[in-house]
Amino acid sequence: MTVLSPAWSPATPLLLLLLLSASLRGTQHCSFQHSPISSTFARNIGELSDHLLLDYPVTVASNLQEEELCGALWRLVLAQRWMEQLKTVAGSQMQKLLEAVNTEIVFVTTCAFQPLPSCLRFVQTNISCLLQDTSQQLVALKPWITRRNFSPCLELRCQPDPSTLPPPQSPGAWGATALPAPQPPLQLLLLLPLVALVLPAAVCCLRWRRARRRTPCPGEQAPPTSSPQDVLLVEP
Repeated sequence: MTVLSPAWSPATPLLLLLLLSASLRGTQHCSFQHSPISSTFARNIGELSDHLLLDYPVTVASNLQEEELCGALWRLVLAQRWMEQLKTVAGSQMQKLLEAVNTEIVFVTTCAFQPLPSCLRFVQTNISCLLQDTSQQLVALKPWITRRNFSPCLELRCQPDPSTLPPPQSPGAWGATALPAPQPPLQLLLLLPLVALVLPAAVCCLRWRRARRRTPCPGEQAPPTSSPQDVLLVEP
């Protein structure tokens, strides 16, 4: 009798580890073949609003990035977490109403969303505003829930921090460059050495001519100069 032993190779442990890690991470695909949004969500949200203290404090994200459809899905993720938290402190009757609303939005848990980013900021509001916003997001998602692939939405994104944005520039500054400094003409640059040679010679020549006029040559007499009085005595 021959007993077959299972095939085993050095790569088997690595393959099992990869399969296990993939199952723990969950699927990275987020789409819906059938609409998980019922036609009665508005009624269930309204019944919960009628039995809740409308000023009960909750928190909502204030700096979620504004993205079409992804933003609505992100807000439902945060609202569903509040429904789960409120069920832990509510009475039996209120738990039923909370569970009815939670059933309307629990479909977001079928997608493997990343942990909330540290940049997310929350502000306090009341439960009535949270429920109203939840109803609005369901209305916005319902026509598209089976038409779109929401896999790019698995990571919640924050709006850019204003303190890290570059300072605004004037409209005329976009693409502007500094004008180059005016350059002297090439001909002027070529003439500068010639001027430096000719100018001293011209000055020396001018000085020599002036000295020759003032000093007579040897053997010559300087022409007599007429005084202003002689000029006045000359008769025409």
